[in-house]
Amino acid sequence: MIPLSVAFQGELGAFSEEAVLTWFGSEVEPVPCREFREVGDAIRSGRVGAGLLPVENTLAGSVLPSYDVLMKPGLCVVGEVIRPIRHFLLGLPDSTLEGLKRVISHPVALAQCGHFLSEHLHLEAIAVYDTAGAAREVSEGSDSRLGAVASERAAERYGLRVLASDLQDRSDNQTRFLVVRREGADPIPGEGARAEHGWKTALLVETQNRPGSLVEILLPFSDEGVNLSKLESRPGETPWSYRFVLELDGIPYDAAVDRAMAKTQERARSVRVIGSFHPWTPPPTR
Repeated sequence: MIPLSVAFQGELGAFSEEAVLTWFGSEVEPVPCREFREVGDAIRSGRVGAGLLPVENTLAGSVLPSYDVLMKPGLCVVGEVIRPIRHFLLGLPDSTLEGLKRVISHPVALAQCGHFLSEHLHLEAIAVYDTAGAAREVSEGSDSRLGAVASERAAERYGLRVLASDLQDRSDNQTRFLVVRREGADPIPGEGARAEHGWKTALLVETQNRPGSLVEILLPFSDEGVNLSKLESRPGETPWSYRFVLELDGIPYDAAVDRAMAKTQERARSVRVIGSFHPWTPPPTR
């Protein structure tokens, strides 16, 4: 049986790969992509059966390139995964923390380690495209003064030494990922599971360019008692227009959600359902 291929941004050993394995288990083929848009392209083309996109972190906030991928047609959100994020400082086997001069990692990862970096001013932080890619770059070189901020999994994969552990500013650091497949494709493993935990729905709404337009699209949900758990603004397709990703508790089949969406459609330039999915609940421990 051919395993399901699942795209993610980054190299093998990235936190996104860990999220893939958390959702699907080990019987999948993780497919690394350099850019977020490549993840979306791979799903739309059918080159992979699904993909994961990080959308927000408890320390660094929203991951805007992921939202730009979701806003393009052809993708459907079918699940979410929340992963704890622990950052490690990695170096070559002969490296030491005191001997490092430069540290490379994804800019979001570096933003989550601000306290550590401010306490070690001899380290120059340099942003690169991926945490695991940074670890691989260190492993392929011979510079003992170069380190990477990445996962413990990346240290094991690339044969690096852990020089410092738990660099993140808070111990409850977490990232939320959305599970995505091609619109109209067959359901993927895990889709529709955890039904006892309710529903969430993601909408893409484009407002009219006039005063009060954002309030007009939000009020129906408040009037109907529908909770909005997320609101993200991105540029529209014309200058100075805006599109919003809304996440709400419920599903369009619910009467209150249906009434709120109908009123919003009357007031907005456009409304599109990106997907409905169950909130993440960790699998039971054995």
